[in-house]
Amino acid sequence: MIGRRLRIGLVMLLTLLVLLGGRLFWVQGLDPSGLAQAVTANRTRVIEMPATRGEIVDANGNVLAKSVQSFNITVDQTLFQDYDRAAGDNGAKVRVTRDDAITELAAALSMDRAKVRTAVTGDKRFNYVARKVSPEVRTKVLDLGNPAVYTETNSQRVYPSGAVAGGLVGFMSSDNRALAGLELTQDKQLTGTDGERKFEIGANGVRIPNATANDVPARNGDTVRLTINQDIQWVAQQAIANQVAATKAEWGTAVVVEVSTGNLIAVADSTTVDPNNPGATPADRRGSLAVEAAYEPGSTTKMITASGLIEEKKATPLSQYLLPPTYTIDGQTFSDSFEHGYERRTLAGILGWSMNTGTVMAGSQLSREQRYDYLRRFGIGQPLNLPLPGTSQGILAPPDQWDGRQQYTVLFGQGVSQTPVHTAMAFQTIANNGIRLQPRLIDAYIEPDGTERKVPIAPGTRVVTQDTARQVQQILEGVITDGGAKDAQMEGYRIGGKTGTSENPGPNGGFDGFTASFVGIAPMDNPQYVVGIVLQKPQGNIYGISTAPVFKTIMSQVLNTYQVPPSTGNPPRLPLSY
Repeated sequence: MIGRRLRIGLVMLLTLLVLLGGRLFWVQGLDPSGLAQAVTANRTRVIEMPATRGEIVDANGNVLAKSVQSFNITVDQTLFQDYDRAAGDNGAKVRVTRDDAITELAAALSMDRAKVRTAVTGDKRFNYVARKVSPEVRTKVLDLGNPAVYTETNSQRVYPSGAVAGGLVGFMSSDNRALAGLELTQDKQLTGTDGERKFEIGANGVRIPNATANDVPARNGDTVRLTINQDIQWVAQQAIANQVAATKAEWGTAVVVEVSTGNLIAVADSTTVDPNNPGATPADRRGSLAVEAAYEPGSTTKMITASGLIEEKKATPLSQYLLPPTYTIDGQTFSDSFEHGYERRTLAGILGWSMNTGTVMAGSQLSREQRYDYLRRFGIGQPLNLPLPGTSQGILAPPDQWDGRQQYTVLFGQGVSQTPVHTAMAFQTIANNGIRLQPRLIDAYIEPDGTERKVPIAPGTRVVTQDTARQVQQILEGVITDGGAKDAQMEGYRIGGKTGTSENPGPNGGFDGFTASFVGIAPMDNPQYVVGIVLQKPQGNIYGISTAPVFKTIMSQVLNTYQVPPSTGNPPRLPLSY
């Protein structure tokens, strides 16, 4: 019996040895890499290396938005104990006790020693000691060489210029999510790609010096350079805000366009969000009304009507019209903002004194389809194609939907709506000798290594001939020299422009205040810049409210900034009457 039991025991032992030997053979002979990988993975640590979000800068490189790095100090409490620290280049080391380590860390962080002791004591593998410390403090902490202490990168978005262009730049959430403006639409370009650092640690949690390490560097986000000039933007915001306050208007905007490029030099709103504190601004004013708010432009549209008439050879600036006190056509009666008897006016005079009667009389020579076509050609009812959320393309109904009155009111800017940028770009077309450009807000993307990727200027669209555009330029200059907008004259420069006044439709088709506007071009001997002003619902006598002072303040800054030489030659002085 004993012999049988002994044999069974020997068989079981031999079987176990065979199994163990087979496993050992498999591990050591057939799968050494698998075991090595498992061991390596167990002691490998990965630290994320966050990319820095790109900056948003103005045309001159002034920073409008940037990310500031700060650091969190963390600890593995299970490893916070006595440790050896290098004490020189000769390999010498000094022993640092746990209590000394607490004292040193508290001094580096300028923290109370008791709070540091609490933070580093326990069995947590991860715990915060301090948050959002500066790079200088982080360096002091790392110089301590404590293997239990780590750093974690934070990125805080700041806006050095505050509310300057705030409605365009946009803002981020507290957890660094893009919420508005260019921050939102350009998030992909600004974000970049995170990197990582891999290294191996020993059983004591200390990094193994000669072990395999693999660093994948972060690629920081691109810088977005705008066409906006920060200084002009600031002047425009101040000027329009002051005018809104003076007239008790609901809101106002000011737009500056470079004629030859379509660059938006300033897009200003009377109320502008400070991206550092967006909650202080009402939600409906955190964007830019210059691209979001569609309004009825009124008499600035008469420029488009005149362009169509001249292009279609239905009229010239000197075409003559005998205007009655009121003008009736197809059962619709139109009057002017001032009382008058019969008036002998040229087309230049009709625009010079902004007469609805004459605009309808002359403009009725254009078919419905032609009136619609010219509005579309000048960009009305078309998308702005700007990299901003919430932009409006306005409203331009097709001509077969116009009623008996709207078919004529569109000739002087009623029954159609557009944004302030649409209006400014229509005048850019005439100033650019009949070629309409797309408004441009982003000039270039700049990669982390400094490489620039320019955003090309889109090909322009020929709207009217150069000859037509120049005739309309002469008409617009006459509005300033001899017409109803003499207060927009500027010493040393020839100015062209057009006023606009429109009635806002209210509930149930009623009246809900006026919109006052002015768009000016300078200098008329070599048109380079357009400035457009809009005031929504100013209080008081609408015909006593002038937007010319705001225009002159802004245009003066523009001409001075870009060192535009004074005008040469004399204005054409087209006769306004006959």
